[in-house]
Amino acid sequence: MNRIPLSLNYGGYYHAVAELQRGEGGASRQFSHKTVMQEIMDNDQIFVEYVVKAIVNNPNDVKVARTVDERGVLITLDVNSSDMGYVIGRQGQTARSIRTLLKIVGAKNNARVNLKINEPEGGRPAHLKPAMSRMNEDVDTSAVENLNI
Repeated sequence: MNRIPLSLNYGGYYHAVAELQRGEGGASRQFSHKTVMQEIMDNDQIFVEYVVKAIVNNPNDVKVARTVDERGVLITLDVNSSDMGYVIGRQGQTARSIRTLLKIVGAKNNARVNLKINEPEGGRPAHLKPAMSRMNEDVDTSAVENLNI
């Protein structure tokens, strides 16, 4: 399946149709409205993959999946565990920026697009896990049980 370069999306639907019909070697081809719209709509997935691969150390481990449901488009991102810091950024600034740009790409296609970043297997080190997971542990209160206040 031929991919429309991301820049063609800015030219609009008719520009994309002309580019697809022109084809390779100047051969004219016909495409349905659905084929053209699918090519244009996949640009959000291509965009995320391009940006994330540019900022991580292991671009071959980047996997982007796209699902569409009644709530919109969900882009799911999987990266190498050593690259999570690059994708998230300080205080989540990089992830927030990618999400903002992705919403703009989606708005150009009249689609609501969300990004989910999956935590890799092995996850975070134990000292970085939320304190709530440690609250379920039993606490020794014997030192203060007989305290008369």
